[in-house]
Amino acid sequence: MRIGLIAGGGQFPILFSKKAAKNGYIVFAVGFNSETDNSLLDHVQELKWLYLGQVSKLINYFKQHHVTEVVMLGSINKTNIFKDIRPDFKALSFIAKTVRTHDDSVLTAFADLLAKQGIKILPSTFLLPELISPKGCWTIRKPDKSEKKDIVQGWKIAKEIGKLDIGQCIVISNGTILAVEAIEGTDATIKRGGSLSHHNGAVVIKLSKPSQDLRFDLPSSGCETIETMHESGASILVLEAEKSIAFDRKEMIALANKYNISILGYTEDDIT
Repeated sequence: MRIGLIAGGGQFPILFSKKAAKNGYIVFAVGFNSETDNSLLDHVQELKWLYLGQVSKLINYFKQHHVTEVVMLGSINKTNIFKDIRPDFKALSFIAKTVRTHDDSVLTAFADLLAKQGIKILPSTFLLPELISPKGCWTIRKPDKSEKKDIVQGWKIAKEIGKLDIGQCIVISNGTILAVEAIEGTDATIKRGGSLSHHNGAVVIKLSKPSQDLRFDLPSSGCETIETMHESGASILVLEAEKSIAFDRKEMIALANKYNISILGYTEDDIT
């Protein structure tokens, strides 16, 4: 069996490739200069390096290897979109036809473009369901009454921001929004929010967008998230259960318990 991988940065593409090999898949990957981890080469059949925007080369690569199903995994540093992109004619034509340029709209339109070429994008977690965030309190520490109020208020605001496709994370403390994620990413958002709370404790809420396409761009967290929260003085991490992913969950929970940080997997039913 053959499977294609469009790989961004981080460990997700490597985890996927290892699991795919165990399940009998031959992985043909596309990586991006300045984004993809070089060690991915050790876990795939072949890795083709491209620049962001080289859509024709990406499609031709998968067709040459008779790949009809692919996954899109890993992070893309959005600031590189403005400095490390080489759009080809197909990419420029795609951009011209895309009415909305928000993340989800672009990714969905890109998936449609691949589908017209006979290449189907599969859900990012179809081989790794164990990464999906479970419901409940994961840690020893639980939120207090004040933090619960912040969670409810912050959740609703995060969902409204998600409708605008701005970002997936906010930081809130004592009813005040301290930081909203934009292009800088989650860790930078947590640091900014923590500094504004004077490291006195804050709630970090990271949710999927209301129109989230579960094939890609699921909110993710891991040990680095907990370390950043600890350095920034944040005390609560709220993730959307069943619509987000958590890497190295056991290690993540152990680290949170060490720092007296609470991790919660909530759904809309938990918000009243």
